[in-house]
Amino acid sequence: MKKLLLAALVSTSFLGACATSMDSPMAMNSSMSAPMVGGAAMYPTKDIIDNAVNSKDHTTLVAAVKAAGLVDTLKGAGPFTVFAPTNASFAALPAGTVDTLLKPENKSMLSNILTYHVVPGRVDSAALAQMIRAGNGRALLKTANGGTLVATLSGSNVLITDAKGGSATVTIADVYQSNGVIHVVNKVLLPG
Repeated sequence: MKKLLLAALVSTSFLGACATSMDSPMAMNSSMSAPMVGGAAMYPTKDIIDNAVNSKDHTTLVAAVKAAGLVDTLKGAGPFTVFAPTNASFAALPAGTVDTLLKPENKSMLSNILTYHVVPGRVDSAALAQMIRAGNGRALLKTANGGTLVATLSGSNVLITDAKGGSATVTIADVYQSNGVIHVVNKVLLPG
């Protein structure tokens, strides 16, 4: 009984922190208004790239995806779960980091960082909440680059912790795409 009550509380807290959930009318009915990210509507009928290019908050991420040669991959069938850092997240890195990463000679390093933000499969908030419950408060997410992210709850916030111990908060969850789902995060995640 205690475990069931705890599971219910975790699920309620997690889903309350999300912008939408699979049970919400917005997620179930694509004819309703699309969620807004970076001042632009994100349509579930468009792929990750076609939506991301319209977000004013993700211009650095889009530039990085192009520089890393990952556009075709993220336009592919997927499905993919992307933890998408904002421009402010990239700006918080040490001075010169983004410019250095965008150089052609650093393409493999940039690709490694970006694919660390991608989890194969469609892991929406409901699935993530279930994984956190099943993992006794921690969900281990295997990334496209072979690394691991750890998802936990802190109050009603979902935290994604990287290999270096840095944590990002999911600020907008469940932005559904034709080939996956995006969760906007407030920090760049760094592989080990």
